[in-house]
Amino acid sequence: MDIVYSATVVDHATKPRNLGTMEKADGFARRTGTCGDTMELWLNVRDGVIGQIAFMTDGCGTTLATGSMVTEMARGKKPGVAFKISEQDILTALGGLPPENEHCAALAADTLKAAISSYLKVKNEPWKNLYGKH
Repeated sequence: MDIVYSATVVDHATKPRNLGTMEKADGFARRTGTCGDTMELWLNVRDGVIGQIAFMTDGCGTTLATGSMVTEMARGKKPGVAFKISEQDILTALGGLPPENEHCAALAADTLKAAISSYLKVKNEPWKNLYGKH
């Protein structure tokens, strides 16, 4: 059976946006999905909104596409709004994924939430930034 991906999935998988790392980030997270793929996500918040955002993954094309899409969806949003981006939101924005690849969207959403939580923890207790790795 042939798997058909939307043009949006193919675009984000072959030309991922925001792929890379950040030297200094306000929030950082690393998560491993159910399939073993790992995603890392860095973000900076300026004037109350997510500005710079980047991700890396060792995963497949659909993991690249979901990481790319979640960073695009989060950029320019307040952390509290971006925290609400769900697996389903990512799937909808990509035009869907085959059921066997939907877990990639869950990984992207979970990694974003963890990076935002990391940012909020440091924001509320700035001294922890001295001891945290971002």
